[in-house]
Amino acid sequence: MKSIKTLIVVMLLAVGMLLVACGGTADEPEPTAPAAAPTEAPAAAPTEAPVEEPAPAPFEPTSVAAENCDYGGKILSIEAVDELTVQFNLCGPDPAFTAKIAFTPFGIQPAEHIAETGGGGDLLRNPIGTGPFKLKEWAAGESVIMERNDDYWGEPAPFQTLVFRWSTEGAARLLELQSGNVDQITNLSPDDFDTVKNDSSLTFIPVANPNILYLAMTNTFEPFNDVRVRQAVAMGVDRQRIVDNFYPDGSQVPTHFTPCSIPNGCVGEDWYEFDPEGARALLAEAGFPDGFQTSIFYRDVFRGYLPEPGSVAVEFQTQLRDNLGIEAEVVVMESGEFIAESQVGNLDGFYLLGWGADYPHVTNFLDFHFGASNDQFGDPYPGIYEILQQASQIGDIDEASVLYEQANNAIKELVPMVPIANGSSASAALATVENAHFRPFGAPLFEKDNPGKDTFVYMQNAEPISLYCADESDGESLAPCQQIVDGLLGFAIDSGEAIPALATSCDANADSSVWVCTLREGVTFHDGSTFDANDVIASWAAGIDASNPYHVGNTGVFQYYSNLWDKLMNETE
Repeated sequence: MKSIKTLIVVMLLAVGMLLVACGGTADEPEPTAPAAAPTEAPAAAPTEAPVEEPAPAPFEPTSVAAENCDYGGKILSIEAVDELTVQFNLCGPDPAFTAKIAFTPFGIQPAEHIAETGGGGDLLRNPIGTGPFKLKEWAAGESVIMERNDDYWGEPAPFQTLVFRWSTEGAARLLELQSGNVDQITNLSPDDFDTVKNDSSLTFIPVANPNILYLAMTNTFEPFNDVRVRQAVAMGVDRQRIVDNFYPDGSQVPTHFTPCSIPNGCVGEDWYEFDPEGARALLAEAGFPDGFQTSIFYRDVFRGYLPEPGSVAVEFQTQLRDNLGIEAEVVVMESGEFIAESQVGNLDGFYLLGWGADYPHVTNFLDFHFGASNDQFGDPYPGIYEILQQASQIGDIDEASVLYEQANNAIKELVPMVPIANGSSASAALATVENAHFRPFGAPLFEKDNPGKDTFVYMQNAEPISLYCADESDGESLAPCQQIVDGLLGFAIDSGEAIPALATSCDANADSSVWVCTLREGVTFHDGSTFDANDVIASWAAGIDASNPYHVGNTGVFQYYSNLWDKLMNETE
């Protein structure tokens, strides 16, 4: 772990190196013409010793580490080997390592910026990265404005200004696009698919992102602590009716929590069939022959997995009452509060949430949601997470399938949630935008687009919660973060392939338990500082080390660091 004193030393060293690089000596006077030679030679002046430039301060590598692997997480330590080399020492094999670190929350910011902001405060609204765009202004409630990074290590964008705007209503987003006020929108309403397809001035962009809507329950609240109640809910909801009435063509009722396009996502038994009589019998057995009273929580944010949040919430209310006798009050919450409360298992009732794939591996769905460190559904289920811990260390898909079959069967038996829908979704853009796209994993790479003008305006579903995405998990925050902050790796524009970004390569040892990343040379942050291995350590330490002084963030949960690596380092009970 890097102490505060060490951080200060690193900061001072960095400042010293910057002064040397910029030239730390006073300006020299302009040369003058030589004077005429005197008739008599003057007394010799004393000779001054030449001024020597100070040598650059040596690079002092830093690291972050757990005491040992007994803490239950996947990462033992991360070390700066030298200025351009970082080594990740894991507690066991992790064949999905490169897919995970390519994801936006693992982006890199300057060590000095993290220290100056204390890991929170200004860091939430003022990210400094190495990406193709840099933040210019966040006008709260209106827009996030970015400008092109002309010193970007990759190919600079063909336009100067990128603007993020938002609207919760699909019809309003489409109207803005049709009016030419924006260049691309996210999440078309299902009713508008044909409208866009039949409009020659617009481009219809199918989104291939695997996703899931689920109805969640928290087992630390009664009566959801009784597995019979959860199983009754699983059997008593007509999922096909929901998909038929509220989702566009191409959507489907899931057989498993993980979409079947993800390898090993759909091994094991299919989900329960709709059986309201059997569900009522289970409720009666659990002591609730007449149902019970509870709530249904949701946020009014359009998603590919939940295109009509309010209407779907009311549909659940109706089905729970008619099929099971459960009276549920519908409660809409502000997006940030909803995410924060659901992450830590604070919602006493049902809640509607979903997931779009971050990377193409089953760990993204199962390990994130059902791992030992995730208390979203209440107390984690050992019967699920112990199997997942074994499976995540196996690189061969066929070899791992036996364990994932067991894990999927355990999820069905224990019912932490009910998988409801795999939604078909689409984006749209003006036809004048060249290379308009929406990637299967991650937000669009807007530097690849060309609107044919100086400004590109993108409209998404909601305002970002913050722009420090190490501690965010909603897409409205991750999309703008991705434009500003790079990770060691990134995802290709048309697939889930992890490709070089700030690292030119990340190579594993024989069993994928040690990964060495070679960093790109000559990269500068938006503030002009030079990127090196200690910035990687500082960024990761702030996220994964619970004892780090800069482990502050927005919520302090750091959900991706905790859930994808099993647990935060150095947590106190």
